[in-house]
Amino acid sequence: MKRYIVKALFISLVLLPSLLYSQAKKTPVSKNPQKQVLDRSIRPLPGPAPVINIGKYESFTLANGLKVFVVENNKIPRVSYSLTIDYIPVAEGELAGLADFTGQLLRTGTNTRTKDQLDEEIDFIGASLYTSSNGLYASGLKKYNEQLLQLMSDVLLNPSFNAEELEKIRTRNLSGLEAEKTEPSAISQRIGKMLVYGKDHPYGESMNESSIKKITTDQCKSFYSTYFKPQIAYMAIVGDISLEEAKAGMEKYFGNWQKSDVISKALNTPAKPAAKVVAIVDRPEAIQTTLSLGYPVDLKPGTEDAIKASVTNTILGGGTFRLFNNLREKHAYTYGAYSRLTSDRYAGIFQATTEIRNSVTDSALNEILYEMKRMSEEIVPQDELSLVKNYISGNFALSLENPQTVANFAINTARYNLPADYYVNYLKNLAAVSADDVKAMAEKYILPENNYILAVGNASEIASKLLPFASNKAIRYFDVEGNEYDPAKKLKDAPAGMTAEDVNKAYIDAIGGEKALLKIKDLTINATTNMQGMTIGMDIFRKAPAKYMMKVSAGTTVFQQIAFNGIDELVMSAMGGAPQKMEGEELENMKSEAQFNPELRYKELGIGLALEGIETIGDNIEAYKVVLTLPSGKQSTRYFDTKSNLLIKEISQQGSIEYSDYREVNKVRFPFKMKQSMGPQIMELNVLAIKVNSKLSDDLFIIK
Repeated sequence: MKRYIVKALFISLVLLPSLLYSQAKKTPVSKNPQKQVLDRSIRPLPGPAPVINIGKYESFTLANGLKVFVVENNKIPRVSYSLTIDYIPVAEGELAGLADFTGQLLRTGTNTRTKDQLDEEIDFIGASLYTSSNGLYASGLKKYNEQLLQLMSDVLLNPSFNAEELEKIRTRNLSGLEAEKTEPSAISQRIGKMLVYGKDHPYGESMNESSIKKITTDQCKSFYSTYFKPQIAYMAIVGDISLEEAKAGMEKYFGNWQKSDVISKALNTPAKPAAKVVAIVDRPEAIQTTLSLGYPVDLKPGTEDAIKASVTNTILGGGTFRLFNNLREKHAYTYGAYSRLTSDRYAGIFQATTEIRNSVTDSALNEILYEMKRMSEEIVPQDELSLVKNYISGNFALSLENPQTVANFAINTARYNLPADYYVNYLKNLAAVSADDVKAMAEKYILPENNYILAVGNASEIASKLLPFASNKAIRYFDVEGNEYDPAKKLKDAPAGMTAEDVNKAYIDAIGGEKALLKIKDLTINATTNMQGMTIGMDIFRKAPAKYMMKVSAGTTVFQQIAFNGIDELVMSAMGGAPQKMEGEELENMKSEAQFNPELRYKELGIGLALEGIETIGDNIEAYKVVLTLPSGKQSTRYFDTKSNLLIKEISQQGSIEYSDYREVNKVRFPFKMKQSMGPQIMELNVLAIKVNSKLSDDLFIIK
């Protein structure tokens, strides 16, 4: 049966107050005061950079090599601990995700406490404790400091690596991975880092379904015993604690952490592309493109270039600056456009990102490249440079309000072998950055001709727009898993002589046949879905030839109703508000959507069909790919299982929907499970009951 997209309407009221504070010299009141006019085209002059005093920290090292940094802050009676294990990133290959799994497992039980016992003890003292692939974080009240240290050391030094808990983690990650496949930004991040760093580089890897299923507790134990060593660890302690108390606690609970050699391999910075490379992840249902440009950079933390490069990138797109002002304010292509230039000991990165309408993909890319080129071709104006430097210094000053920042500065100084006064002199070095410095940094690190250009969007609409940007005049295509493919070979030919009409006829027969379908005069579908922990009910009523009514509710609360009388009136009411008539494109779309059994009347309805071939989708299911074209010119794509002939997926501009669990009702088969994706939102609809020929009243399809 034809699918129906339920549109959820959300109204957000955002109050954006604009407050202007000014201080003027007192002057005598004039008998003829002149009204002052604020010229908003003139950018305010930046104020002087603040004078900053970096907070003090103290440090010591245990005999096993654990380096500890203490920032005493007795404003509130709490103590926080942050442990960082500083091992060289490891390429995990077919076990991608092993480090993450190991970090998650640490928090699920020890040799003396189950996960439930850990949770109970942590909750009892009002603390928090988290673990990760490279350490842990814990925080609690000062009076329970001893208990917190005991729990921390037990978690870190005595993990049980419980197999049952591993299966829970595996299930969660598989579910998260499935959700990411429909999220353009997640897809862009996954494929983007693979392009920039290479799939064999630690920074280019991503866990996948295959690797998740291969990880075992023994492998997690091995990773833990190899890399969780005190001599490469840093502990930051912040809060109501003295140096003497910190030393005593660390010696008592972490002094017996045994050190041993850590196996490490050299990690090289990947090479940037020799020219512009264009790649696409095809999302046929996408109405906008997630666009990114990126390449690796050799920029180490704390080097002479680091602060200058940061200023340069901020001018380009490190906030609401050039990219933002160009693409959003000037051209209205997007809600935001940004860039980042990240330093790293092993492989830094430059990246510019935005989301734009498909129709302006090439125009937006042109503007991004234009702004990148302008950075090295023109000297930045002094007022713009001063504004950005003050913006950075302001953020730096605000960060110092958090005592954890001081501890992080201390750890960074040790990890990256920075000068002892690096952060003390940060603002002085920032203020010294000149326009010539910015131009030199742009020439070195902002490279418009050496980019991986990645677009996640509808290839049929954007490929031709992006092709001119590819230096080799070819586009690389990737699926959501990062597998490269030839789009010309993605589709297999359908059997000789088979047409789209044949596929549609086979589908009609598979769900019950034309005679059984024609016997259905009205239809009632009761379904539920879960949204943010709430069970939402959806009741859909249909009556031949084109009457339609949908109600969305939770208990006795009705969120939304939409009714179409089958001819010329479409009415919507939301949250008890007054009914509103919907006209124009929405009315015309409903006239097509509400048709009863349109599969039997495609020709009569002016709907065109085209069989493009056989495509493998989902879990290696071969499906006939059929494109439907409405009289309005809008298209959707339907996929029919070549074995069962059932409709299993449909893609349109509104998103995609997958069908499964077909059951027979009055000799007609209906899907009882539907998973709908609209951008990042995924809604799983479970049908509770389907009734046919209930003699629905025509009054049901009118909202007054």
